[in-house]
Amino acid sequence: MTAAFRMMEENLKAVDGVMIILDGRAPFSSVNRKLDGLFKDKKVLYVLNKCDLIDPKDAKFAVAKFREEGKTAIAVSATDKRTVDALYDAVFGLLKEKIERYKNKGVFRPMRIMVAGIPNTGKSTIINALSGGKKTQTGNKAGVTRGKQWVRLRELELLDTPGTMPPAFDNQVIAKRLAYIGSMNDATVDMGDLAYELLRELWEKYPECLRERYGIENGDNTLEMMNAVCARRGFLLKGGDYDYERAASAVIDDFRKGRIGKIFLD
Repeated sequence: MTAAFRMMEENLKAVDGVMIILDGRAPFSSVNRKLDGLFKDKKVLYVLNKCDLIDPKDAKFAVAKFREEGKTAIAVSATDKRTVDALYDAVFGLLKEKIERYKNKGVFRPMRIMVAGIPNTGKSTIINALSGGKKTQTGNKAGVTRGKQWVRLRELELLDTPGTMPPAFDNQVIAKRLAYIGSMNDATVDMGDLAYELLRELWEKYPECLRERYGIENGDNTLEMMNAVCARRGFLLKGGDYDYERAASAVIDDFRKGRIGKIFLD
């Protein structure tokens, strides 16, 4: 993380603006305040990605909260061309004054944008969507991008950067939500405990989704919720005992891929 921050700091003078990619399911939790400080002298666009996985009203709420703080924000889905086109326009809107100054001087060059954010928010996927092709490596896990990579479009040059996490997690609620969305390396997390925590949180906010997906009727007992998952999905060990490990992995995977429903954590 230290090397990634240093690399971004070294490249700031070369860019005209910054896109910070957030996960639309947990947009406030996925803001790295250290990045806010790093980019304080640059034009910044906050991009709430993966908004196809949440209700449109939640996306509007989140964007409005960012705008209340004086930040420029937009809700998109990298798989939806319409929102990607809107993002393209938003980038040029962000830099409109600078583009006009260059134009008045007779200077025409691509705008350079640094793309930053915590791991697994879809930075590389957004870049690929804007460029109309697979220009960067992507993956549904944290830490796919390891170094900087410039991607050149006709009117834009995008700098893909590694995901950067805060140096510490004082707020454990935020830490859990980042683990749910896959911003942490799964190998460092107890997936069983994480699945139990996720089921508890979803029962408080979206009990109907758990009833429909897993047949859960009792949210007061987390073990009973996991039993319902095993029974519905047929996760059994030899001898007929429930396979809680497979159930935990299934719950996390179902959430991340939107199978449980449109979930807004923040």
